[in-house]
Amino acid sequence: MSTSREANMETGATRDWAWELRKNSQLATPQDTARGLFFTSMLDSIRGLGNEVAVARCQEVLGGHTFVPFFSYPIPLLVRLTEAAMRELSGQYGGPENAARALGRKATADFMASAVGNAVRLMAGKDIKLLTGSVQTLYRMATSYGERRLEWLGEKSGRLLMRRTFLPVPYHEGVVEGLVTQYGARNVKVRGQQTAPLDSEYDFSWE
Repeated sequence: MSTSREANMETGATRDWAWELRKNSQLATPQDTARGLFFTSMLDSIRGLGNEVAVARCQEVLGGHTFVPFFSYPIPLLVRLTEAAMRELSGQYGGPENAARALGRKATADFMASAVGNAVRLMAGKDIKLLTGSVQTLYRMATSYGERRLEWLGEKSGRLLMRRTFLPVPYHEGVVEGLVTQYGARNVKVRGQQTAPLDSEYDFSWE
């Protein structure tokens, strides 16, 4: 079975995502929550494999919880589910990092397809910069924690700075890619890096 360890292509070191996610979870407070939609989105990704054993393993880490899309739930639950989902999807996507990116893209697609996400998209119109510029609003609708700031580096490039976020960098790379792609941008490239235990930044561009 695949694990949550991933080789760093630049250094050759092995990154233990399971350990990092557990450390992140320990930094959470009772006030840190995420919408149920992100739980159901991850479970749907696992269910799409057609492997009920994998679904059962992921549900087991949730301790029998069920989720309503726009109710709020403790972030440690989502962190544990993310760890399990990265492990279960690793084989299909060629590693836990690619699995996390796929989970981020799907979470964005599911959120933007919701009534709240659709309202934001309608307000932004067809202007991709208006949509990505509202990223703090989007995250605030979805979670109770953290800060996000977007800086434009060029006509089709920018940097998203995230402070105090609990999910792994590859997951948020998928989120950013999914968000920019929502407005028809092509050849979207996103590269994230961790800058502190719960802080990260993401350079992105498109054609």
